[in-house]
Amino acid sequence: MTAIETMTPAAAANGKYAIELRDAHIYYGSFRAVKNVNLQVQRQKITAFIGPSGCGKSTVLRSINRMNDLIPGARLEGEILFHGKNVYGAGVDPVEVRRRIGMVFQKPNPFPKSIYDNIMFGPRINGWRGSKAEADELVERALRGAAIWDEVKDKLKQPGTALSGGQQQRLCIARALAVQPEVILMDEPCSALDPISTLKIEELMMELRRDYTIIIVTHNMQQAGRVSDLTAFFLMDSDRAGQLVEYGPTDQIFTSPTDKRTEDYISGRFG
Repeated sequence: MTAIETMTPAAAANGKYAIELRDAHIYYGSFRAVKNVNLQVQRQKITAFIGPSGCGKSTVLRSINRMNDLIPGARLEGEILFHGKNVYGAGVDPVEVRRRIGMVFQKPNPFPKSIYDNIMFGPRINGWRGSKAEADELVERALRGAAIWDEVKDKLKQPGTALSGGQQQRLCIARALAVQPEVILMDEPCSALDPISTLKIEELMMELRRDYTIIIVTHNMQQAGRVSDLTAFFLMDSDRAGQLVEYGPTDQIFTSPTDKRTEDYISGRFG
């Protein structure tokens, strides 16, 4: 059993925060891309990361479930806590971290498999031992959770790549839900989508908030204003390192920020 596996949902319910970053510095080789981030992500809320390109918000997002481990030379100093345990601690399996903290990427990336097999891919590589009937139930539950079941229930044997862009992204969300994560990270999930598909994804995020903690990186401030409960504003400093400037309830960040740099960005004066 890994250290992460000992972090039970019951234990999480006793804490206010799903994720905590403590004095987090993120490096690529000798370059410090993000410095000194301290951030508490509240459970069953949508938290938006905003800021200009290159300010480190996606780097921070990918560090939360150790996706940055896949980049040569990437490393983290400080701590990222999930259920009070450091996900970078000794003995923690990054694969298990990524199962518990799922991710949806900027561009829809369905596997070149059937819709059914896209959903079952994660459970199978995590040791699925259920029956065919149980697998059918899991697939339906995940697709319903991503609000796409009615559109694909008669096409489960067709390739996921045959779906529209918006449907592909919801399929990817369903694929993430199939392994029963507790936190879902979304890295600009709507940037490649049309306005109608974007609206469906936004509506889905607000539904998923009832059961999941969601962190979204977005360049679209209107989107952050529409869907998020809390907003973190990142900015690059003079050393070209990303830093967290301000974090708080979205209404406050957008209407009465405490830092003039946040106000300037929100008002469109820079960025």
